[in-house]
Amino acid sequence: MTKLYLVLALAVEVSVLGLLPFVASGWLALLLVPILPLTLVAALLLHRVLGSPAYQIRRLSPEAITRHRVEENQACTPEELSRQIAERADEIHRTLLESPSEIQVEMCALGYRACVNDMITLTYLINQELPTSGPVKRLKLHAARRRATDSLSGAREAMPPGALRATQEQQ
Repeated sequence: MTKLYLVLALAVEVSVLGLLPFVASGWLALLLVPILPLTLVAALLLHRVLGSPAYQIRRLSPEAITRHRVEENQACTPEELSRQIAERADEIHRTLLESPSEIQVEMCALGYRACVNDMITLTYLINQELPTSGPVKRLKLHAARRRATDSLSGAREAMPPGALRATQEQQ
């Protein structure tokens, strides 16, 4: 969107500078010619400053994070949700296969619970899509469910005994 505004501003400046010699004296038009490159440089600097991670972190708020998470979850297809579950479950599995600290085990247990909650959502989405989908789409949905389930079972097997029970007692 900012590119559109920049192009519009430059187009207006070019047209004004093109019409200026007909309306005003020639030396005034020559004084205003540097406006074009200055506008372009200012726009590039503004884009660099506003696009920097430091500026974006300062503008980050808890409301923006939760709003982004809600928008992210609403726009998710079953295949994408399955991929996300599998990625997180595989990362949990990898972390638990190393020698994790107690805090890492607790964090993995919390992540596993989040994956299970997403698995419930995935099952709901798949059950909604199955009646209206064709045979190829059904195969893809079943494969997505199987991929997520297999990854979750791998993470569950790597979980130390009592880890899920301990996090449940703390809540």
